[in-house]
Amino acid sequence: MEVDEAKLKACFCKALGLRPDQITGDLKYQSIQTWDSIGHMHLVFELEDAFGIMFDTDDIVNMSDVAEGRKIVLRLLQEKEKTDEHRTETT
Repeated sequence: MEVDEAKLKACFCKALGLRPDQITGDLKYQSIQTWDSIGHMHLVFELEDAFGIMFDTDDIVNMSDVAEGRKIVLRLLQEKEKTDEHRTETT
């Protein structure tokens, strides 16, 4: 499983007011004016909504850059897939 890069970039663009070419793996929390604490929460909302996942507090705190955000989204998608498979098996 891989993270849909276009969808990931769209979330960062919408939440932080950036162009797609500005979203690089090394873009970091608080490295730009719009990625402050409020921008961070907007980003979490956009990612949760777009990917149908739910961040926990540790995920929110640990998402320190784009690369880490991608890893967290991937892990949450994998967990969601396992949960969905389990639900299907038990119904």
